[in-house]
Amino acid sequence: MKLAVVNFPGSNCDMDLFYAIRDGIKQAVELVDYRATSLKGFDGVLIPGGFSYGDYLRSGAIAVHAPIVKEIIRFANEGKIVLGICNGFQILTELGLLPGALIQNEKSRFICETVDLEVENNQTIFTSHYQPKEVIKVPVAHGEGRYYCDEATLQELKENRQIIFKYKENINGSVDQIAGIANKEKNVLGMMPHPERAIEEILGSDDGLKLFQSLINPEVKVND
Repeated sequence: MKLAVVNFPGSNCDMDLFYAIRDGIKQAVELVDYRATSLKGFDGVLIPGGFSYGDYLRSGAIAVHAPIVKEIIRFANEGKIVLGICNGFQILTELGLLPGALIQNEKSRFICETVDLEVENNQTIFTSHYQPKEVIKVPVAHGEGRYYCDEATLQELKENRQIIFKYKENINGSVDQIAGIANKEKNVLGMMPHPERAIEEILGSDDGLKLFQSLINPEVKVND
């Protein structure tokens, strides 16, 4: 497997994600500049956290106009792996590849801590190495990570099992304690917590490693 990590101006978690792939699961990985126009030769694309374009206008709003975005959309539509973490999740919602939006945290403060997540759906290419309802420890670092959607969208997410991760404690006011969701086809995942920062015990947790291990040995089909 060969994965691309897209680097936008203001990305600051790109190398964490790069090392998670190279050292954590021993797969080929390259940094891809936001000005690139092709993802030919890659099996999946990963969008890292950070503050793309300084979060001007709103988080992820300017990044959606970068040249590489057309290829990200193509990957999503072709059923290839697309993973957006933190700012990457914000970008995926701005693109309309995932429903809802990420807005300012309920208490209007930046949250940087390790939290407990519950795996809501382990039947995806991102989560097949987890147990159903497994509780994992993963860091968060965001000021605009509060997931919001209307009631109809929430019902659809539930019916289609698109809610992949939930916070055990609602740290930011997210609707239904949502920490991560997928598209209907389950090949696109967006999540606010940072699994790439939880791949070794020395970091405080290695619970994020199973997400990346699931990518190379998913044990489920993309559309299951």
